Amino acid sequence: MQRRSTSLVRHLQTLLVLLARPAILLRGYRPTTDLRPDALAGLTVALIIIPQAIAYALIAELPPQMGLYAAIIGAIVGALWGSSNHLQTGPTNAASLLVLSVLLPLATPGTPEYLAAAGLLTFMVGILRAGLGLARLGMLVNFVSDSVIVGFTAGAGVLIGINQLRHLLRLSFPSDPDLADTIADTVRTIGQMHWPSLLLGLITIGTVLAIQRINRTWRADKLPLPGPLIALIAAGVLAVLMQLAGWEIKVVGVIPRSLPPLAHIPLTDYRLIGNLASGALAIAAIGLVEAMSIARGIASQTRQRLDSNQEFIGQGLANIASALFSGYTCSGSFIRSAMIFKVGGRTPLASVFSGIFTLLLMLVFAPLAAYIPMSALAGVLIITAIGLVDHREMTRIWQSDGSDRVIMMVTLLATLMLPLQFAVLTSILMSLAAYVLKTSTPRVRTVLPDEHFEHLVHQPGKPDCPQLGIIEILGDLYFGAVHHVEECIERNLAENPSQRFLLLRMQSVGQIDISGIHALENILRLYRERGGDLFLTRVHAPVAQLMRASGFERRLGPDHFLVHDTAISHLFYRELDPAICIYECPLRAFRECQNLPKSLPDESNGATIAPRLPPVAKEIEASLVYVGPEAVWDALHTSSPPLVVDVREPREFRRGHVPGAQSLPLSALLAEPNLDSLTRLAREERLVVFVCRGGRRSSRVAALAVARGGRHIAVLRGGMLAWEAARLLQAVDEIGQEVR
Repeated sequence: MQRRSTSLVRHLQTLLVLLARPAILLRGYRPTTDLRPDALAGLTVALIIIPQAIAYALIAELPPQMGLYAAIIGAIVGALWGSSNHLQTGPTNAASLLVLSVLLPLATPGTPEYLAAAGLLTFMVGILRAGLGLARLGMLVNFVSDSVIVGFTAGAGVLIGINQLRHLLRLSFPSDPDLADTIADTVRTIGQMHWPSLLLGLITIGTVLAIQRINRTWRADKLPLPGPLIALIAAGVLAVLMQLAGWEIKVVGVIPRSLPPLAHIPLTDYRLIGNLASGALAIAAIGLVEAMSIARGIASQTRQRLDSNQEFIGQGLANIASALFSGYTCSGSFIRSAMIFKVGGRTPLASVFSGIFTLLLMLVFAPLAAYIPMSALAGVLIITAIGLVDHREMTRIWQSDGSDRVIMMVTLLATLMLPLQFAVLTSILMSLAAYVLKTSTPRVRTVLPDEHFEHLVHQPGKPDCPQLGIIEILGDLYFGAVHHVEECIERNLAENPSQRFLLLRMQSVGQIDISGIHALENILRLYRERGGDLFLTRVHAPVAQLMRASGFERRLGPDHFLVHDTAISHLFYRELDPAICIYECPLRAFRECQNLPKSLPDESNGATIAPRLPPVAKEIEASLVYVGPEAVWDALHTSSPPLVVDVREPREFRRGHVPGAQSLPLSALLAEPNLDSLTRLAREERLVVFVCRGGRRSSRVAALAVARGGRHIAVLRGGMLAWEAARLLQAVDEIGQEVR
């Protein structure tokens, strides 16, 4: 009950912030510094958006005024309830093409049914976007690859360019969402081409290209000239002259001079809602990804902190309002947003001003729009379509990661061949699948010290230590990745069957779930069943917290979480078997191995200098007697002291040993025929205590002595390391005594 009430309070707080956001924005506004640059940026964008809005409505086969209404309402509402200071919301070419693709199978363009479906579609898109924002799901856009946007916009550019050939050439055939059918209809009716319309379109294209060149060359640091607006004005004048000369030119027609009227939306037509559902989802998804990409791109330069959830809400309310006031689907525009930033707009009020100025210009100059030639608008859209194909970015993606390349090409081809809503959803699902595939198969690789023993690096050509494997996991350890991680570790163990110890480097594991904990428990069980153990290093705080909460830390042992810089040294001296290092392993993988004496079998010419340590039954090892350093020290000061035999190498022995100890190096012991010295020690009637550095070598020798019948055999627990820790006296002997 308490959890439910807490959730209700949180939702109420979100709604209050939502309603109060415009007031918060206006309260913090500084007219003295922000008003002039915001107003100038708004006016500049208004001059750009008027021809764009009319042209984009033409793409969707909607009346021009619907594009203008969407530009006005979307800009104002999207800015007041969004989070970006520069994102400009309104009709866009990609959204318009999607609207056309969704609506054409349902109704005929220009009919009341078509317009009603456009309004309902816009309302549904708004509900979906706002709902995602209210549900705090803004992070979903992070799972859609940029390759989807690049591939879709390139495909949209091709579709828009080919579709506008019909208006450029003034060919008579209906719109068709299928690219192949559109091309076939264009070829079939090419003989009906209207040369004056084509001439006007080419003049418009040439004018826009010339102004773009002027802006790049001579006005790079100045306010750019509105190329499309100038080109359309010139085309309108030429169209009037051509009509006076007797050439019939198809024009946009009269645009109503009125405020955006309220629209009737068929909210109870559930069959139509069902038919529009997939299209609304596709438009909502691609629009959100597009808007957040634009906002983040500009925010990276302004260092503004964005709230993706708030931006979702802003985009949703912009579409809801656009539907209610006779507009159609809108989204963030890269060109107009970049213009606000370039001109110097400071706050979201710049976009609000663009909507207000668009309304004023429409009310004043709407009658003049009746003279804009359709072929001129088609020319502007063809230039825009060419700009949508980002050759540079496509080349970068093609030369980069394989999955991005596949996603981009599949998205491009799907956009050209499939219904757009399905192409978009398919591409987004591919992007999500690629993300899941990457995160579910993190790199799991062995590492070894570099040649300077300063860093652990992946060296696939270098042999691993036969006792200790060091593996790093480069990715999160969650339910989707645990099977892959376990397989990789088991494969490494199969390739290195003698490795009984594993050091897992966890610095790249940012998150873990209960499945990851279970995987670590399985790995721990696997190594402990082999008589070894598992150790971890560089465990992040969130991961360590779950390990404690789940009981894994207790099961593993707190002392198994090692400090990275001393982890190998700790394992080398306290866990690894020095007998294997000295007598069986030819490698010097770690810094600690470099000064270690090696007494290896010499198999050249069939000679054997030092045979391998014979195996000992596990039950004998389990029955060994271990005595502590203090007990040995006390026994040495009795009337019948034990015989202490140090099995380390002579160099180790000379540096310090138990007083009175005798040296029997393991290398010498194994080299003697029939192990006579060990047999003699096994027959001793007094206690024989074997000693080495940490207890591993002495345990092996003691087990061999017991196997030969020894009854009074013991091992110094912890070896000389424990002796030193107990601060007991050591003898230093440059020569040392050796058992003969």
